[in-house]
This record gives sequence, structure tokens and C-alpha cells, in this order.
Amino acid sequence: MSEKPPVSSAGLRRDMEILDVLAGHGDGRDADGFGVTWIAQRLGREKSQVSRALRALELEGMVERDPLTRRYHLGWRLFALAARTQQSRLVQVAAPFLRRLATAFDDDAYLCVLRGNRVLTLMSVPSSRAHHRVWEGVSVPVIMAAAGRSLLAEWDDRQVLALLRATLPSGLDTAVGSEEKWLADLAHVRSAGYAISDVELDDGAAGVSAPVRDHRGLIAAAISVSVTRAASSSRLHEMGGAVRQAARELSTALGLPPTGQPATFEGEASP
Repeated sequence: MSEKPPVSSAGLRRDMEILDVLAGHGDGRDADGFGVTWIAQRLGREKSQVSRALRALELEGMVERDPLTRRYHLGWRLFALAARTQQSRLVQVAAPFLRRLATAFDDDAYLCVLRGNRVLTLMSVPSSRAHHRVWEGVSVPVIMAAAGRSLLAEWDDRQVLALLRATLPSGLDTAVGSEEKWLADLAHVRSAGYAISDVELDDGAAGVSAPVRDHRGLIAAAISVSVTRAASSSRLHEMGGAVRQAARELSTALGLPPTGQPATFEGEASP
């Protein structure tokens, strides 16, 4: 004889039904929220019961109530959990692509995201060489990161210039290039799918990066390889193609519909 589920399980199920309704179900009403009466009618439950459940969920941050319209929305805690889950999945899925690049070129590979006007490194895979600077969890001004070019590729040029000038109010200097060079780098990302830039944090190095897109086609991260040894222009562009391909494959793994057959990973065949 099977045991009856505990009362708490039934309560949790009812709460989940409310959260499902608040998620919208494609009704087009989620922007305005949902009132208690409508939620109760949708679920076929008593209004007083739904109201009590909503108050309890609000105390836990799972839902929020607009003080003017009195309508409910999904709460901050759900969005915070979703963001952490998405970031964790991004790192997990990206790991083999970073390892492949680090092995192919014997240079450090990084996964970076944009946080305000800074670039945060979520993950790094070192080369086989002894020297390796740990960047995981470190954020730097976007203007000083090679991945910044790829992360800002969707921005309008005016927005980019405003950000650069706010970062360095006195203007760009030779340490971080020029505004014209920055805009040229962004144009190259948009047309070629990757950026080649000086890595301002490491003297004598270059950086190759490419944007990673989410299921909506929006830039969610960037893959970057730090080139610490002298490389010809053709070699840097070869690496750019490989980083671009890895970023595209990672984008597909994250849910972006593929637009064509995967290209050859050129770096693996390079000496």
C-alpha cells in the first residue's frame, strides 16, 4: 500500500501552480502582473486560499506585489536563482571549448561576461607552460580587457564611446589604444566574428576573443585567448577563426539555433 504524500508536498505543488501562472504562459499579460481574483479563477481555487499563499511567497521573495496596481509578479529571488543557474551552466558547458583552445594554441583561454562597465572572468584554462596568472573571479574595466571588444559588439558606437569616456574621463591614451581603434575593433567583431587586440593588462601580449550568444541570439559572454608569444598577423587571424568557431559551437550548445555546418577547427591542425 503506497503512502500518501506529505501535506507539505501538496502545499508546494499548489505554490508551484501559482508561480506557473505568474510566469505568464504566453498570455501577454505578464508585463502588467496578475491579480488575486484572476489567479484564483485560473486555478479554480478559493480567492482567500490563493491570497494567503501569495503573501507567504512574497515574504520569501518568490513573488512581488506592485503597490499601485496590486498585481503580482515573479519575485527577485527567483530571478537571482535563475541568474546563478544560468551562470553555472555557462561555465559547465564552456569548459571543453576552453580546454580545446588552450590545448590547440598552448595559451591561456578564458570565459568572460560583462558586469556593468567591467569584464568578469568566470573561468580560465591554463596553457601547459608554468606561468599562469589566475583571473577567475577577477573583474577589470571593460576598456582594459581583450574580451571587452566582443562583449560590446552589440552596442551602438555612441554608447561605446560614452562608456569609454566615462571609464577614462581624460580620454584614451596609448596604454589602451584610441577611440578610433576601439570602434574599428568592434566593426571587425561584427563583420568577422572575432576581435584581435592588445591585452592592456599584460605587456607584450595580444588577445583574441569572440562573442558567445544565448538562445535569443544576444551576446551573453566572450571566449578569449591570451597570446603571450610573438605571432604573425596571419597566425592571429587563424586563431581568431578558431576562437570564433568555438564561440559559435558554445552558442549552439547554449540553445542558439545553428545557422550552418560547423567549420573546421583550424587551431587543432596548426603546428
